[in-house]
Formats: sequence, structure tokens, C-alpha cells
Amino acid sequence: MSVEKILLGIAGFAAGGITSAGIFAFISAIGLVQRLAAKTGTAHRIHWYEDCFVLGGTLGNLAFLYEFAIPGGQILLGIVGVAYGVFVGCLIMSLAETLNAFPVLCRRLKLSEGMQFLVLSLALGKCLGSFFYFIQGFSAS
Repeated sequence: MSVEKILLGIAGFAAGGITSAGIFAFISAIGLVQRLAAKTGTAHRIHWYEDCFVLGGTLGNLAFLYEFAIPGGQILLGIVGVAYGVFVGCLIMSLAETLNAFPVLCRRLKLSEGMQFLVLSLALGKCLGSFFYFIQGFSAS
């Protein structure tokens, strides 16, 4: 193995570590883990949440890097897809609450009632957009 390949491997590993540390710091900064624990009434098990976040990130990176097959077929794929959707939804809502994006948007649109319809329309638009994106095969390489 050449020195260049070893240095490239070290640089890639370091860059990946820095990127994942930044993402985990972002998740911690917006309080996603604490908010989930508080909403579910399981704040006494916050260490389990933190461990699962780190384990999920690590396993996700390994699966992406090595592209190994995970048994379970379409059913497991559906379950994992829903779990990813819930996570991304929680992440986005935590960020929106942190930035107070919805109150600003409602003030600018002069929207005093119907906030639930705004949130629902955003969620349905994202869901339908993703559905058509994958149905049309745009995700295929």
C-alpha cells in the first residue's frame, strides 16, 4: 500500500469525523434530543437517546461507505423509511421552533388563524414531492 493511499485514507477518515461531529453538534444545539425526551416523558433515559443517535449515525455511515445488504426486504425498508421521515420531521420542526420561523412567516402573511393548515400543507407538499420524485425514477443513478 502506498503512502498516498494511507494519507488519503487518514484525510477521508478525519473529514468524515469532523462532518459527523458538526451534525451531532447541530442536533444538540437545537435541542432535538432533549425535546424528544421531554415530549415522550422519558427524560430520565436521555443517555439512551444519545447512544442511539451516535449508534445510528455510525451504522448509517458504515452502511453508506461499505454498501452492505441489510436483510429484511421491502417491509424493513418501509419501516426504516418511516423512521427516517419521523427523524427528519422532528429535526426540521426543532429547527423551525428554534428559529421561530413559523411566527415570522405568519406575521408576514398576516395569517392569524389556520396555522395547522399551513403546517399540514407544507408536510403534504413535501410528502407528495418525494413520492413523485421516487415514482418517476429520478433517484436512479
